[in-house]
Amino acid sequence: MSGRTLVLHDDRGQPLPFEPSRWHRPASPAEREFLARLVGPVLDVGCGPGRVLDVLARRRVAVLGVDPSPGAVALARRRGGAVLQRSVFDPIPGTGRWETVLLLDGNIGIGGDPRRLLRRCAELVRPGGAVVIEVEPPGTGWRSCQARLERDGEASPWFSWAVVGCDRVGELAAAALLEVRQVIRVEHRWIASLARAGTESRVCA
Repeated sequence: MSGRTLVLHDDRGQPLPFEPSRWHRPASPAEREFLARLVGPVLDVGCGPGRVLDVLARRRVAVLGVDPSPGAVALARRRGGAVLQRSVFDPIPGTGRWETVLLLDGNIGIGGDPRRLLRRCAELVRPGGAVVIEVEPPGTGWRSCQARLERDGEASPWFSWAVVGCDRVGELAAAALLEVRQVIRVEHRWIASLARAGTESRVCA
């Protein structure tokens, strides 16, 4: 789609949280500080053009990205990132052995079913590891919807998406046998760290 402003709308015409301009900007000092506390190896789910991969790799953290978009994967590889073009629900190397699984930039919405997505992430992370997800502010609740990308009168096909607020992430995590261990602010963003119930974890501090 040509043009300048890319937005994400639901099937009621309401805008959804979406900041594509962030994907191509250098990480801010606060973001770098947050990423520096993550424990590797890290799996970045929905890695996009590889911004997080680049920051972690420069810190010599073992990191792998997965993304189904050929364009995003090409951009990430151009930056030197290790990326697989596939869905998180496809076979993933190191299943059950990742120290940290990341769902940033709204990627908790992937597939429109956060319970299913979190169950998959729980399979990927090792006992004691962390599933680190970006969520929306308190009071957002959570909902599943159909969404599409729109720009200058053009639109993508509809796809399933979800929006999850930090006030509801606990109940969704519990369905995946995960617990919320910590919620932090990174600038205006809310980040929740989850771990398998009944385990000691090394979540970001």
